[in-house]
Amino acid sequence: MPRHEFRPGRLVVGLSLTAAGAVFAGDAAGWWQTPWFVMIPLVVGGLVLGGVTSAVARGMRSRRGSESQ
Repeated sequence: MPRHEFRPGRLVVGLSLTAAGAVFAGDAAGWWQTPWFVMIPLVVGGLVLGGVTSAVARGMRSRRGSESQ
């Protein structure tokens, strides 16, 4: 039994920010060159996708809860 409720939106945001950190770290280490404008869509897109995922998950939870009543 899980100790807390699964939140897929937080998972998506965490993965996108981890990817942004990896891209930035690779650029800082000199492994590749990343233009400055790549990070903005990666971070903002991850936040938007996480928000959409959270909204869909909340809708599914509330719909499932109303069906059982």
